[in-house]
Amino acid sequence: MDGKQEILALGVCLAGRKRQGTVRQCFVHRGIISAMEKIIVYIIPVFLLLIVAEFTYGYVRGRNTYRLPDVLASMSQGVISQLVALLTQLFQVGLYSLTYRAVAIFPAARFWQGAFGWIAAILLFDFFDYWLHRFGHENALGWAAHSVHHQSQDFNLSTALRQESTVALLGWVFYLPMAILGVEPEQFGIAGLVVLTYQFWIHTEHIGKLGWFDRVFSSPSNHRVHHAVNEQYLDKNYGGMLVIWDRMFGTFAEEKEKVVYGTRTPLNSWDPLWAVLSGYWQLLHSAATMPRWQDKLKIWFKAPGWRPAGMEPYPPFDLEAARRRYDVQLPRVRQWLSGLQFVGLLAAASVLLWQADEQPYLHLLAISTALLAGFWALGAYMQRRLGGALVLAIDVAAAVAVYALI
Repeated sequence: MDGKQEILALGVCLAGRKRQGTVRQCFVHRGIISAMEKIIVYIIPVFLLLIVAEFTYGYVRGRNTYRLPDVLASMSQGVISQLVALLTQLFQVGLYSLTYRAVAIFPAARFWQGAFGWIAAILLFDFFDYWLHRFGHENALGWAAHSVHHQSQDFNLSTALRQESTVALLGWVFYLPMAILGVEPEQFGIAGLVVLTYQFWIHTEHIGKLGWFDRVFSSPSNHRVHHAVNEQYLDKNYGGMLVIWDRMFGTFAEEKEKVVYGTRTPLNSWDPLWAVLSGYWQLLHSAATMPRWQDKLKIWFKAPGWRPAGMEPYPPFDLEAARRRYDVQLPRVRQWLSGLQFVGLLAAASVLLWQADEQPYLHLLAISTALLAGFWALGAYMQRRLGGALVLAIDVAAAVAVYALI
């Protein structure tokens, strides 16, 4: 089947004209999507145990780096990113599969199946991920999508789970060279999982410098720099697994002074939906202030913070103000209820991920929307904008919707 036939078949499948199978199966290449989602469900408890271990270590040593609302907000973003991924498989792996089938130069080559082929696939993913990551910092539209990952003013293992939900809509094109070279979709997906899983452990303040390791690999020290808003650290250390890309392309910085975490325009909210949309809203607001229509368009593709000649620059960044972290004091009862609400939402999302391959697309959309409402209610509850009764009503409505559809 050539590329045009693949696209036509995909269109027919998406239009619902096939009675057999779900819409998601339009994108499945030998079950990769289903397998990856089940792997994620298996990984979740491992991540949670490691987060508990880091919290316990910091608490015992008197260096606690955790705050409950921030942790729940970060982990909520991780779950939300997986829900969005369920609904955007065209961008997650669909277009990659179509490209592989249509124009791969070395499809199913023996090289890719051996040990060196797997190492090459992981290195290629890490290389192209460097450029996508760099795009996410040096382009205003890319930053609007990627900034979610940087919004936390804390730095711990839960920060690693604060994943973006909309980057895949922009970033899929960065990985297409791998499809053209003949890296199968399954191998591409596993290579990506390896690179992304590796990055979990480098989100910590409890591991110092590691000598030669810091010169080759992304490490906690190198990644602390990446999450900093300090001037000399800004837009540095993009590498996911390897920091040698940064050394090669001039974006490396060594950790020297104490790091201040977050974004230069602080989110100041626990609302997970606002966290995803705030970057785009800021761009829209800035575009509206541009004097010429050309500038209203350019601002989306220039560097974050760009201003046309003649416009007054933004006020200077205040590092001392950035040290003051957003916080809302929660009574102990509200803390416990927030934690329990998150556990319930996480459990429901895990069941959905496990069963997603058998669900029609409209069911996935409805259930994901119900869960998103629950996560929004959790954020509003932690900001003390909603009372417990209203949050419970939203959760019950979401639970009924999920139960009815799964």
